[in-house]
Amino acid sequence: MANQADFPVRTMCRVLGVSASGFYVWRERAPSQRSITDAVMTERIRQIHRDSYESYGMPRVRAELMEQGVCISRQRVARLMRAAAIRGISRRRGFTVTTRRDKRNTPAADLVKRQFRASGPNQLWVADMTYVPTWTGFLYLAVVIDVWSRRVVGWSMGERMTADLVLSALNMALTQRKPKDVIHHSDQGSQYTSLAFGERCRQMGVRPSMGTVGDAYDNAMAESFFASLEAELIERHSFESKAQARMAVFTWIEGWYNPRRRHSGLGYLSPLNFERSQQMQFDARKHEADHADGAPQTV
Repeated sequence: MANQADFPVRTMCRVLGVSASGFYVWRERAPSQRSITDAVMTERIRQIHRDSYESYGMPRVRAELMEQGVCISRQRVARLMRAAAIRGISRRRGFTVTTRRDKRNTPAADLVKRQFRASGPNQLWVADMTYVPTWTGFLYLAVVIDVWSRRVVGWSMGERMTADLVLSALNMALTQRKPKDVIHHSDQGSQYTSLAFGERCRQMGVRPSMGTVGDAYDNAMAESFFASLEAELIERHSFESKAQARMAVFTWIEGWYNPRRRHSGLGYLSPLNFERSQQMQFDARKHEADHADGAPQTV
């Protein structure tokens, strides 16, 4: 049909070996039910992909559809995304060096040894810093992440990489989570080895842990978070001001990453929904145990 302006229909039909009458019947035929449902589903997929900062691939798109009550196979989601040229993003972050060690301060021992696992909240936190480029200079971001749920429990932004920046992120995490004996794992940057940071950890019963210098894999979970931030937000925007960057990072963390972004390591739940589901399971087990304890004994 796209070539009708250049060639007569009957000529094209003769060349292609089809009848002109068959072409006209095909043109007037109503779309099939399958093509209609595929078109509707493709639009739902497109909206999910758009809402995910255009980051979701097939597994996360399907998880979102399933939560919306749509029973759909992996193969169909993949087919519709392929036909509509909808793709997830690939994280290709190169490890950015923000660590500046102060040789006058002694780093803490590595209590983690690349074992980023926790069986419950506030057992192990990882922390790190990165920068966000703007037209008016760099904006620096420090985060604290709970390994158990991948939730960002503390974060702070500033115009300089100082001990105050990481202290603000730590204080936010302490205020939100009120931990007991949590391990705080970071690199050996001077901000984390500073006297002020060490004193705050001692005051609050936080156990500092630090990886080796120049080895990003010693803090791989924090690096993975920054890779997502870079691929989904920073690489897709050019921030005219630091205020604009602050708002964008705030929205990404608190409006997307924590409450909505699905993680394969959490059964495709977001950090907040994972914590809620775990709390519901804990409450249900406690309720059953309480009723079992109060049940009359049979002889």
